[in-house]
Amino acid sequence: MLTSFSDLILSFPAVIIALSFHEYAHAWVADKLGDPTPRFTGRLTINPLAHLDVLGTIMLLFFRFGWAKPVMINPDNFRKPKRDMALVAISGPSINFLLALLFAVPFKLGIHMGWATERFFFNALIINISLMVFNLIPLPPLDGSRIVSYFLSYRLERYYREIERYSMLILLLLIGLGVIRKVMLPIIFSILYFLI
Repeated sequence: MLTSFSDLILSFPAVIIALSFHEYAHAWVADKLGDPTPRFTGRLTINPLAHLDVLGTIMLLFFRFGWAKPVMINPDNFRKPKRDMALVAISGPSINFLLALLFAVPFKLGIHMGWATERFFFNALIINISLMVFNLIPLPPLDGSRIVSYFLSYRLERYYREIERYSMLILLLLIGLGVIRKVMLPIIFSILYFLI
């Protein structure tokens, strides 16, 4: 959790970047695979106003896990719906990993920056790793569930999708009990140490 007002100020643009690029990646890949829905609904843009969810943004800003408004996708427009849904799903966490790599470069090269710049880069690095890890949780409708679905039979996938109606409740329960934090933190710090 954030501990200072300066951290809050320096984290805000990092949160905007992480969430906007994450959702834009979903929209771009869906569009390239043949679904014009993101384009028609105004999501094929990097403009944060098209993507931000107020609660999800606040959660990411303060607690390092959160979400944006999901991109509407019509799988019927895909040539291979199951495969293409998995590709769309993995594009979000993938762009966050690429952004994390980018923000890690100055630390890896030992480049000295001013305090504010260094803090912004570090916050952006942590936020992108956190968003990637959180979205890979295999709980519908998070990206991880779409990736897992690709490897399931259609029968098993149907049962798996049944979880979705309870997923928000399950997620809030796991967050409230601190389970998400306990699982995510070791993974986040392992990736962080690997990158820097």
